[in-house]
Amino acid sequence: METMSRSKTYHVTPRTDGGWNVKEENGSRASSSHDTKTEAIALAKELAKKQALGQVIIHKQGGTIQTEHTYGMDPYPPEG
Repeated sequence: METMSRSKTYHVTPRTDGGWNVKEENGSRASSSHDTKTEAIALAKELAKKQALGQVIIHKQGGTIQTEHTYGMDPYPPEG
């Protein structure tokens, strides 16, 4: 039986030119490009909040994860 995931994860990642991208997890291309990290985070949060369960993972300039935000029907207590 196949189940469809109702969650989407968006990554805010640095570009080589100093800008920032918003990319859906497992997507082949950036959903959008921004001059500032603040602009990219704002759009990623907006997209995630439209999902039944949305997550934003914000990366540092070096690519490591800085922080994560989850929106919607986050299961509590967490599974696993």
